[in-house]
Amino acid sequence: MNVSDPDSSFAHVREFILQGFSCEWKIQIFLFSLFTTIYALTITGNGAIVCALLCNQTLHTPMYIFLGNFSFLEIWYVSSTVPKMLVNFLSERKIISFAGCFLQFYFFFSLGTSECFLLTVMAFDRYLAICRPLHYPKIMTGNFCTKLVIICWIWGFLWFLIPIVMLSQMPFCGPNIIDHVVCDPGPLFALVCFSVPRTQLLCYVLSSSVIFGNFFFILGSYSLVLIAVLRMPSATGRHKAFSTCGSHLSVVSLFYGSLMVMYVSPGVEHSAVMQKVATLLYAMVTPLFNPLIYSLRNKEIKAALWKALERTNI
Repeated sequence: MNVSDPDSSFAHVREFILQGFSCEWKIQIFLFSLFTTIYALTITGNGAIVCALLCNQTLHTPMYIFLGNFSFLEIWYVSSTVPKMLVNFLSERKIISFAGCFLQFYFFFSLGTSECFLLTVMAFDRYLAICRPLHYPKIMTGNFCTKLVIICWIWGFLWFLIPIVMLSQMPFCGPNIIDHVVCDPGPLFALVCFSVPRTQLLCYVLSSSVIFGNFFFILGSYSLVLIAVLRMPSATGRHKAFSTCGSHLSVVSLFYGSLMVMYVSPGVEHSAVMQKVATLLYAMVTPLFNPLIYSLRNKEIKAALWKALERTNI
């Protein structure tokens, strides 16, 4: 471990070791190959949706504007952690600098928070479209959509800024080993030289509020949507409404299910293996399945993808 001053009362850590998965070299190579494939498929799938929506003028509607931004967000979200994870699989030292660790922490949590807000906006959009169809065109204009997307990005990048800055100013003592696949607050708090309950509580309060606040808003929106759909006289209309909302609900369940396990139970100690598996679920698996869920359940997206492929002569 590197220290700034051996005579100081605390050893100031300049770098961390991301331990990741401690296993044999053959398994490390297998995991590297697996995660590289997942990363490539995630970038390709979400990138294809973004390109298809950009190229198809008929899909420049609020629902698809939000979906395009969501897919674009997923590309950056998975890229904030996975490349470093892949490098560590082939590295013996698995080192990440102090600044690099907190930058990863900031971007990973900020992009994840932006995703929470964007999922909420998408639920609000479906609520207006199904429960308030006559008012929908007047409310959900292109200008209003743009403002909602910008708010999601700005609030996402401001939400955890203060606790992350506060934590980065704390003195960290050895050993500088983070038993995780990413720079996560739990292992980082364990390395602080003294107890910081207020900062830790602030992190949990912010995590709980953004997760539960958005989750209950989405739950409430779709409860109202369900009531409205069940009142529809047409079976075709009910099927179309369920199909449209089903994709969004699938993504919400995947994303929020793993998040709640990790970040809303400050009194519960999670094992290192459980932390790593839960992190991989919302950091890699959810972004991988998002394009599959949306494209397979949506005829307009499939048609746009085929047109994009035809234009590129693939």
